[in-house]
Amino acid sequence: MTALSLAQRLADHVQHLLGDGPFSQPGGWIHMGAVICDASFHARCKYEAALRPRLLRLQADWPDAATVRGFQGRLATEDLALAMDFNDSRKVATAHAITGLLAANGVDTRDDLHAWLDHQANRAALRTVKGVGPKSIDYIGNLVGRSQVAVDVHLRAFAADAGVPELRYEQLRTVYEEAAVLLGHDEGALEHAIWRHQSGAA
Repeated sequence: MTALSLAQRLADHVQHLLGDGPFSQPGGWIHMGAVICDASFHARCKYEAALRPRLLRLQADWPDAATVRGFQGRLATEDLALAMDFNDSRKVATAHAITGLLAANGVDTRDDLHAWLDHQANRAALRTVKGVGPKSIDYIGNLVGRSQVAVDVHLRAFAADAGVPELRYEQLRTVYEEAAVLLGHDEGALEHAIWRHQSGAA
């Protein structure tokens, strides 16, 4: 089947289960410490119950970490695992590595990161961080107000239920993007609506 016919199959499944919308975009974060921690800690984590409350607390406890430089300063003197109440050394290491990379590239604010992600070379640089894959890049984009489809296990399950065969990450993302066009929805808003439906957050 062509990507367009798969997109139509997916679009039909969206309308059947979710209706015609409209769907709201995920809000993301202004606080860069929250952006980095969300991107680093969210995998295989119950987001609404476990991660989001920790990110809100981090924002309140570390207001000076609203910029990458401010967050980097906190990381130099404080224990992120303790601050997040999340003892996972690999995820903590990913947060430190993302912070260092962004700081080294002069990325300090949400707007900086939004613009920085326009360039493929910068996205490739993020991929060099252990724990950051193609889905993470798209997810980070959504956290700073870009509109992208970050294909996770929930979106893969939804596509399988729609009769879309197993595809590589980039192929399935394209099918979702084309389904959004067919339905007249914003890509990020459609992704978020499907994620909420599949995760039980809706």
